[in-house]
Amino acid sequence: MSLITENLDKYKKAMFEAADEAAKILVENFDKDFEIGRKRDYNDLVTEIDKKSEAKIIEIVHKYFPEHNVLGEEGGDLKKKSDYVWIVDPIDGTINYTYSVPIFCVSIALEVKKEVVLGIVLSPLTKEKFWAEKGNGAYLNDKKIKVSDTEYLKDSLLVTGFPYGAKANDDHCIDHFINFVKQGLPIRRLGSAAMDICYLACGRFDGFWEINLNAWDVAAGYLILLEAGGRVTDFKGNKYSIYGKQILASNGRTVHKEMIEVLQRAYN
Repeated sequence: MSLITENLDKYKKAMFEAADEAAKILVENFDKDFEIGRKRDYNDLVTEIDKKSEAKIIEIVHKYFPEHNVLGEEGGDLKKKSDYVWIVDPIDGTINYTYSVPIFCVSIALEVKKEVVLGIVLSPLTKEKFWAEKGNGAYLNDKKIKVSDTEYLKDSLLVTGFPYGAKANDDHCIDHFINFVKQGLPIRRLGSAAMDICYLACGRFDGFWEINLNAWDVAAGYLILLEAGGRVTDFKGNKYSIYGKQILASNGRTVHKEMIEVLQRAYN
């Protein structure tokens, strides 16, 4: 049962404003020249646009709620003593964005006392705004969404991603992919975990798995999927945490159990 009893409208207003303003920055700079840097891994890119987008989100959050914390991919602001944490990915799909591939988004979630209560994933180029408020369903723009009715894995369309350490086959990430491919299933790889989860939430995909994601990659999508009727666990079917390193998400039908069975083959 949710611990949150307060009205969330004021937070939702700030969330929408922050996502919209960050999205404008992404659109204005898409397919243009900008500064690109690298993090610890050679292919883990960060751009000046990531930093501008996150700075704008923090600015808007603190305009309304200066006492709140912000956990952001590019650093955020965690100096406050607060039960309220905004979890921000200013560009989920940075590599796509850098190469002018039009699959990326802004992802923002609000966590209150360790519970995600609001989430938005905004795809600026397609103008698709996925969002959810805990206990009140999930939406694509103004339309309520729900997961697919696909019952079995054999009939499913799956989506996944690979961590930056894939070359080391961390947590059997390559083995998992091979095992699903051997099922003869169609599998997609979009390059944005937040978009993967939202596409699952609105019925475009039936199942998703990935390892080594961070809270900002999944927090908003996690809530959106749950509110759309989906299920999220780790690879064994145990309770999921946005701070965990394994995510298995599905429409909650037999597909989920069958995906667990495929994932466990790598450990046997």
